Amino acid sequence: MKRLSIFLALILVNLVVYSQEEEQEQEQGNNLQVFTPSKLLNKGQWDIKFFNGLYTQTRRTGGNDSEGVDIDRENFFTSTLEVFTGISDNNRINVGGIIEFRSNTFGGRQALSVFSLEDTTTDRKGFSSIAPAVKIQPFENVSNFSFQSALHIPLLDSGDENNLADGGFLDQTAWSFQNRFFFDYTFPSGDWQLFTELNTEYGFGDDKSFANNTFLVAPGVFMSYFPTEKATVLGFVQHSERFGDFEQDNTSLGLGGKYQITDVLNVEVLYSNIVRGFNFQGLGETYSIGLRALF
Repeated sequence: MKRLSIFLALILVNLVVYSQEEEQEQEQGNNLQVFTPSKLLNKGQWDIKFFNGLYTQTRRTGGNDSEGVDIDRENFFTSTLEVFTGISDNNRINVGGIIEFRSNTFGGRQALSVFSLEDTTTDRKGFSSIAPAVKIQPFENVSNFSFQSALHIPLLDSGDENNLADGGFLDQTAWSFQNRFFFDYTFPSGDWQLFTELNTEYGFGDDKSFANNTFLVAPGVFMSYFPTEKATVLGFVQHSERFGDFEQDNTSLGLGGKYQITDVLNVEVLYSNIVRGFNFQGLGETYSIGLRALF
């Protein structure tokens, strides 16, 4: 019931915001305000994002409860490259691709060991998936609502096992069909912006993967403040719920900022902490940095 309440609360937030005549496009301002994830690219425009996140944990929950237990440090680094371009005359369809590289270390190694070039029994690294993707603005008069669909194809040559003798966990080996729904609202003052996201995924195709025959629902709410035309600070809350053949969930809180370096390039830094979880869920922290080029 608590999980359902969280999901319904996010839907309520979207409906309330959606009802406020936000259809007026924010054509003024810089890329940080105008080209949110909800906004599609114009025809011929390009968006390149290079995002890197380091998750590290020394605690996780037990199998059937939310009590945390101490574990040897584990580290999970993900580097993601996304490239999209606008292809339609009405600026309502974008196409692109996503590729992920991962480097994970185990057995109490320090967090920055994910950047080591060593090949040991306590690390695993490699390109883990690629994904063709399409992004669509379904309603002509609502430019701040869109969805993105992607098919994530695993590139791994072995399973997503947790046994260090087998190389340790790198990424899920199940295929994943992902749909992400984006919506934002800029308040009349122009200083505040609310952004909401609902990520859904279905895993299939590998019965040895923990993600096979599972559904993931992950809502998130972000509030941004623009102290200057070139900078923003933000706070956010995210929840992730996996159900099906394998069940797991977590809730995280975070903060961060973005800065417009040039007319084309901006930088983003984020920090988040998983404050609760269920069923062998890690209780760690994520440190992220990303670059975005829009031209």
